[in-house]
Amino acid sequence: MLTLDLVHTLAFGGVVLFLGYAIRRGVPILARYNLPAPVIGGMVISLLMLTARQWDYTPFRFDTTLRTPLMIAFFTTIGFGASLSLLKKGGPQVLLFFLLSSVAAILQNVVGAGTALLMGQSALFGVLCGSVTLTGGPATGLAFAAQFEAAGVTGAEAVAVAAAMLGIVAGGLMGAPLGTLLIERLRRKQAANPSHATSTAAQIVEDLLPDLPAATPSGEDAESYVLLKSVSVILVAMWAGSWVGAGITALGVTLPAYIGAMLVAAVIRNFDDATGWLGLSQRVIDDVGNVALSFFLVMAMMTLELWLLAAVAVPLVVVLLVQTALVAAYCLWPIFPRMGGDYDAAVTASGFCGFMLGTTANAMANMDALTRRYGPAPRAFLIVPMVGAFFIDFANAVFIQICLNLFS
Repeated sequence: MLTLDLVHTLAFGGVVLFLGYAIRRGVPILARYNLPAPVIGGMVISLLMLTARQWDYTPFRFDTTLRTPLMIAFFTTIGFGASLSLLKKGGPQVLLFFLLSSVAAILQNVVGAGTALLMGQSALFGVLCGSVTLTGGPATGLAFAAQFEAAGVTGAEAVAVAAAMLGIVAGGLMGAPLGTLLIERLRRKQAANPSHATSTAAQIVEDLLPDLPAATPSGEDAESYVLLKSVSVILVAMWAGSWVGAGITALGVTLPAYIGAMLVAAVIRNFDDATGWLGLSQRVIDDVGNVALSFFLVMAMMTLELWLLAAVAVPLVVVLLVQTALVAAYCLWPIFPRMGGDYDAAVTASGFCGFMLGTTANAMANMDALTRRYGPAPRAFLIVPMVGAFFIDFANAVFIQICLNLFS
């Protein structure tokens, strides 16, 4: 058995991460459905560990000390995206879409719990296969897995990853066809030439993101300065967030470790929006978050105990089939009519399907497929990533914790 220390585990994770990218390039269907490269590479190692277990052999022993800090770092960068100024720029429709998405997340937990009970599983098993892994994605599922395991869900990490992966595939398979169905119900002329602004979706989202600060050193050090500042601010938010988390715990409220850091990050972001003193670059912060997420996911995947899935495979599939039907119905009503019942609303519905079953990457891929065929949908590209990538994560964490307290 090869025992890896903290640095070795991180380095090994980096190699496995790029193995995942190589596999995804070689198997186009994996890229088509936006399966994350860290998950693909990590799954290879998990399957290797599962196979070796049949001979009572453990090839690797990992030091996962950095896993939690990387997870907290990622969610901290999500907190920096919760800008009230962006919410105001999006207008009432962003708020409406956020409220509709929040209701859908609650329904996912209610329906998941009910279906799980009918299948002879605990209600928390259904919640884990609800908004935790569908609205939240694999990162949220893994972040909460320990609490679900402690509450009695055996193999919570493996269940979370399996549910998230099946959700990503379902969201990728269903989103664009569902959007096409809605568009084809509209007048073809209106679908092909929607009467909206001619700016591309990417330009509109780009305009909403803050520019790099002007007051940075000139020359080739400018980019490293912005990166250094971004990493430092993220670390400060994590540091202060640990105090906030400790204070919340002292009040008798149990929340995941990243919540305090997310809240502090949101406060810092909105302070900077109001004053401009820090000159934060959301682009760079997002890049740092993506790096942290990649390493967190690959480390989590490498240590999965896949053999624990055997006993819950059938209930897992049944719950997810019901969840997929729920999201499809919710796209048809109320998402499509409440978001305007027009071309942009149809594209929005396809994006909603993507991030409520998978990730924001699914949502963007679904909408991109539609707009390439039918034309720009700037309102959809403004609303969906803002809610799917930022605001719903805050609400979802609260919903999950309520379910944990209710069903434990």
